[in-house]
Amino acid sequence: MKVLVIGAGGREHALVWAIRKSARVSEVVCAPGNAGISRLARCVPANLKAVDDLLRVTSSENPGLVVVGPELPLSLGFVDELHRRGIPAFGPTRKAALLESSKVFAKRFMQRHQIPTAAYAVAGNEQEALQSIDLFHFPLVVKADGLASGKGVILCETRQEATEAISGILGGRLLGSVQSSIVIEEFLTGEEISFLVLTDGKHVVPLAPAQDHKRIGEGDKGPNTGGMGAYSIDGMLDQEMRDWILHYIAQPAVDGMAAEGEPFIGVLYAGLMMTARGPMVLEFNARFGDPETQAILSRLESDLLPVLEDCVEGRLCETQLQWKPGASACVIASSAGYPGSYVTGRTIKGLEEAAKVPGVEIFHSGTGMVNGNFVTEGGRVLGVTAAASTLPDSLSLVYEALGRIEFEGMYYRRDIGYRSLRNA
Repeated sequence: MKVLVIGAGGREHALVWAIRKSARVSEVVCAPGNAGISRLARCVPANLKAVDDLLRVTSSENPGLVVVGPELPLSLGFVDELHRRGIPAFGPTRKAALLESSKVFAKRFMQRHQIPTAAYAVAGNEQEALQSIDLFHFPLVVKADGLASGKGVILCETRQEATEAISGILGGRLLGSVQSSIVIEEFLTGEEISFLVLTDGKHVVPLAPAQDHKRIGEGDKGPNTGGMGAYSIDGMLDQEMRDWILHYIAQPAVDGMAAEGEPFIGVLYAGLMMTARGPMVLEFNARFGDPETQAILSRLESDLLPVLEDCVEGRLCETQLQWKPGASACVIASSAGYPGSYVTGRTIKGLEEAAKVPGVEIFHSGTGMVNGNFVTEGGRVLGVTAAASTLPDSLSLVYEALGRIEFEGMYYRRDIGYRSLRNA
């Protein structure tokens, strides 16, 4: 079977890497892919912002399955168009993907279906937003309604910070695009967990849980990014808590979308805060996380391809996943200046030496090829990943490999997994 993976980042590199292992796969094509992915799959040019162009690629390749990685094609209705053409696709429709593409929709959906989440208010202009601030204690959270590549959530300690965040989001200065509405939200405290489930629109199968690190700085300081690292360990959630999350969050979300006439098929990502009141949903994503996917798939022993097919064909009730015991970690090497402005085109050295570290996989997030050399092409450049028997062992392998890689301005956090290590 030929599989077409849509996307160009580290998540897609990990998906290609995992899908390619299946004995039933004859070829993996990635559109548009990146320089690292091209070592595993045939990469073809594609515009992720244009459904027509993605359909052109799909028609030309005639794959047996399309796997959509990033959120933008989902929000534009790419899967809807594939369904109209009878092409099997792993990913939700545009309306189902509103769980991610609209924070307002997601909050109101959770309220309708009694899914635990933070108290919130929705505002359509600055005046409404400023009035809403008075309903909350500080700190509070200001969220853009639409897609923001992980950068549309701002923690505000003071009224002045909240005022600036509201003005910046609604005016388009912070995200580069004007938002028509905004969410003001209660600030929750606790441990964050990324809980992903595969779903065929009726049944849910959990993936190994993970914890992401969104802030650019060590100790979780500084602005939010698309993710600076993630880890997954056996003891992150016990079986009782996994069952509770499945029963009160994941399954109600899938059932709720089906009841509203938009069955959700694909992977549903619940970003949870483990509060003193119990798990509460910070956000839903309609696709695999990045960099959680790198860490999670490194622990997966099952063949990924038939599981994706089970989701598409509505038979996930028959599916059981096998996982490597222990832990995994992924640390992102980024360009200096990210998540703000940064320089691209920096030559990357040491990748071959880094790949020699046993158990390490290097997933490319933003790389290109110039004169036979890998160069930086994005803010997040590489996701260095390893699975081992313990989290310290995983991190040791990752940081040993990172020590062999260099490019001008290279930056990475040296404290990924620190919460788990601190509590051990």
